[in-house]
Amino acid sequence: MGSDRGFLEIDRIEKTYEPAESRIKHYREFTGRPDDSELEAQGARCMDCGIPYCHALGCPLANLIPEWNDLIFKGKWRSAYERLAATSAFPEITARICPAPCEKSCTMSINSNPVAIKDIELAIIERAFREVWVIPEPPEHETGKRVAVIGSGPAGLSAASSLRRNGHSVIVFEKSDKIGGLLRYGIPEFKLEKNIIDRRLDIMKAEGIRFETSVTIGEDISADYLRRSFDAVLIAVGAGKPRDIPAGGRGLDGIHFAMEYLTLSNKYCLNQISYDEIISARNKNVLVIGGGDTGSDCVGTAIRQGAKSVRQYEILPKPMDWPEASNPSWPDWPNILRTSSSHEEGCERDWGIMTSFFSGMGVQVQKAYLSRVEWIQNSFSGKTEMKEIPNSEFEIDVDLVLIAAGFVHIDGGELIKSLNPDMDSRGNIKTSADGSTSIPGVFAAGDAAAGSSLVVRAMNSGEAAAESIDEYLK
Repeated sequence: MGSDRGFLEIDRIEKTYEPAESRIKHYREFTGRPDDSELEAQGARCMDCGIPYCHALGCPLANLIPEWNDLIFKGKWRSAYERLAATSAFPEITARICPAPCEKSCTMSINSNPVAIKDIELAIIERAFREVWVIPEPPEHETGKRVAVIGSGPAGLSAASSLRRNGHSVIVFEKSDKIGGLLRYGIPEFKLEKNIIDRRLDIMKAEGIRFETSVTIGEDISADYLRRSFDAVLIAVGAGKPRDIPAGGRGLDGIHFAMEYLTLSNKYCLNQISYDEIISARNKNVLVIGGGDTGSDCVGTAIRQGAKSVRQYEILPKPMDWPEASNPSWPDWPNILRTSSSHEEGCERDWGIMTSFFSGMGVQVQKAYLSRVEWIQNSFSGKTEMKEIPNSEFEIDVDLVLIAAGFVHIDGGELIKSLNPDMDSRGNIKTSADGSTSIPGVFAAGDAAAGSSLVVRAMNSGEAAAESIDEYLK
C-alpha cells in the first residue's frame, strides 16, 4: 500500500485534452498525459483493499492493479511493467480504448473518485517501450505443433501471442489487407493511432508468429485444407454482421453502416485510398443512428470531415444523468449518461427516437422521418416494451445517415458454411466451456463465440482459448 492516507490527501488527476477547435482539424491522438512523478503520487491513492474489485471483478484480464499501483508509488517502474505484462498482452491498446470497468469497480468509487488506473497503465507500458523493456521473447522450446488463427482482432492476436509463448508454430490469417481487424479499421485514428498496433506486431513477428493478409478462409484456402494442415484451428473473426433498421427508404444512396464509413476513413488516414474514395460528411447534414461508442466514433469522424451538422439519435431511453465522481452501481458497471470527447466537439444528441422511413430526390436520401417512443414495463410478462408516442412525429434534413445500431453476430461466410459448426440461438459459434466447437480440433473465441463485446473481454477469451488449445495439443 503506497500510503495509508494517500486516498485522503491526494486528489485524482484527470487527463487533459487538446482544445476541440484545434483537434478537429487532425486525426492524431489529442490526449495529454500526466508526468511520471504525478502518476507515482496517484499510485498512493490505491487503498490495498482486502478484496480488490478492480482486479477481481472489474478487469476481465485480472490485471494485478493494486500491485503495480504500489510499485509505481515506489518508483519501481520496471517491476510494475513486469506485473502488467504478466496478465495483459497489449496494454498499450487497452489503456487507450478500454472503457475501464476496473475504475468503476475501484473501492474508491463507492463514494469518491477512483484511482486513475487507466492513466497509470498507459504510463507504465509507454515507459516500457521507451526504455526498451518490451522486447521479443521467442519460446525456449518448440513443440512442433501448428495452430491456425483465423482473424487478427484482439481475440486472435492475444491467442496467437499466448500460443507462441508456449512453443507452438502460429499463423494468423486475416481477410483484410492489414493485420488488426476492427482495431485497425473500426477505431478512428484519433483514438488509436495505427503505429501503436504496428509497433506490437513487429515484436510478435520477431517472436516467430506469421501473418497472412488478404486471405479469406473458405475461399482462398479451404477450411478442410486448413484442418488437415494444422493441429488445431482457432476461429477469432469479429462480429461483423451489423444490425440494420427496418425503415422505409433504407435503400436510398447516402445511408451506410457505420463500419463501412469508419473503415474507409481509416484507410484514407493511412494513405491507402484517396479522399474521393471515402464516404465524406463534408458540408452534409449527418444523422448517426445508435448511441454507443461506434456512433460516437462516427460523430468525431464526421466533424473532422467538415459536416454541416451532426445528430446522434438512440432508440433506447436516456440513461441516468450522474454528475458525481462515485459509481451509483458499485461495483458493477453503471448505466449512466456518458459524454465522449467526440460529443464535446459539437453534436446534437437525443434518446427515445425511432426512425420510421427516409425519402429523397431520385436515389439520394434527403429527409428522415422520426417519432418519439417510450419504454413501458409489461405488467404480465415483466418485459420492457417500446411504444410509439402519439403525435410525436417529426422530420429532419439529412444528406448522410450512418447506422451504428450494433452487431448481431459473426459474418463467417464460406468458412462457417464449409465447417458447419453448431451455432447458438444468436448466430454465434456454439462452444464448450473450454472454447472447443462441435468440430474436433476447432476452437472459437471472442466475438465469434460470444458476440460483440469489450476489447478486454475479447482478449481474455482469446487467452482462455489458447490455454485450452495448449492442453488439447499435449
